[in-house]
Amino acid sequence: MNRARIRNQSIPRWAYLLFVVLAGFVLYRIYQHRISEVKRGQPPARPVLVAKVIARDMPLYLDEIGTCAAYETVQVQAQVSGQIIARNFQDGADVKKGDLLFTIDPRPYQAALEQAQGQLGQAQSKLVLDQITLKRQQELRARNVISPQDLDTAQATVKSDEATVKTAEGAVAAAQVNLDYCNIRSPINGRAGLRLVDAGNVVTGGGGGGGGAVLLTIQGLDPIYTDFTVSETDLPLVRRYLGGPNVKVETRSADGSMPPRMGDLYFIDTSVQPGAGTVKARGVTPNPDHALWPSEFVRVRFILDNLKDANLVPSQAVQISQSGPFVFVVKPDNTVDLRQVKPGQRQDGDTQVIEDGLKAGETVVVTGQLALAPGTKVEPKPYNPPGPPQGGEVATKASM
Repeated sequence: MNRARIRNQSIPRWAYLLFVVLAGFVLYRIYQHRISEVKRGQPPARPVLVAKVIARDMPLYLDEIGTCAAYETVQVQAQVSGQIIARNFQDGADVKKGDLLFTIDPRPYQAALEQAQGQLGQAQSKLVLDQITLKRQQELRARNVISPQDLDTAQATVKSDEATVKTAEGAVAAAQVNLDYCNIRSPINGRAGLRLVDAGNVVTGGGGGGGGAVLLTIQGLDPIYTDFTVSETDLPLVRRYLGGPNVKVETRSADGSMPPRMGDLYFIDTSVQPGAGTVKARGVTPNPDHALWPSEFVRVRFILDNLKDANLVPSQAVQISQSGPFVFVVKPDNTVDLRQVKPGQRQDGDTQVIEDGLKAGETVVVTGQLALAPGTKVEPKPYNPPGPPQGGEVATKASM
């Protein structure tokens, strides 16, 4: 009868529920224990500084050293001889084309002009008289009053008078030119140098075919030439872009005290200088404020082309191994992948062009690469560059 009672009794439901809860708790504790053991076996995430790959138009260029040269250089010379009676400029002043510089005593040349004008008047009066005589002779010959020889003589006299007038007119023009040469004017816009003669000196002119006395040198400074050289090892790259629409010459002061000035390529030589291994080149640079002077040393950026949407990374991100340049790329799970890349030209400041191996928007490790390997967990933090790039701080050549 007792056995029958035991069979009729059932295990309570709450006991099943309690068993399930206890079993779940035990399994949870076991899982946590194993997770902690796994974590203790893994190295901690490495702190690194990272940056995004950005796409931007960048120039392809060569950095060179150059000098400036005057766009025009004129030696002002006396065309007529005489005494200088006035100087009308200050040494080192900016002068414009047509400005009066020196005055030579004009009195002898004024007298010569008046004499030539008088002779011209005499010749013109004689021509008028002989023309009237010729007209009368033609009327008389029409009535057979005079012989043909008399008419021919009158016609020859008029022709001679016309030639005399032409000669007198030329003498007047020559005298006027000599008189005009007494006022020596600037032939170009530029800056006057130091005068070589003072008022009161007698100078010799160049009317005899030789050069007259040099009075002053004027140099044109706007625009100004920028002379530089290109290494023969860079010639293949230069020839590839020569004549293109993006070829420019950027001139920068040696100390960076003025903003870069963009000019055009004016000339590039057709031969390599023997012994130097370089090719001469010249650019034309705007210089309205005359900040650049002839013979001044400058830094020249010879821009060959404009790279469209070039991928840029901080230059510190690019590392070198036996297999070549590489970068560490951070994946979405904060692990890193080693990526072989093809570096291009280094730009101003802290940026490097990557020609192949990266895409815009990817994240690369900038610092902290020493302890990394593919698959390493990292703790990324944004990389802040030291400051905005300053024009011309880095002088590099384009990768060939």
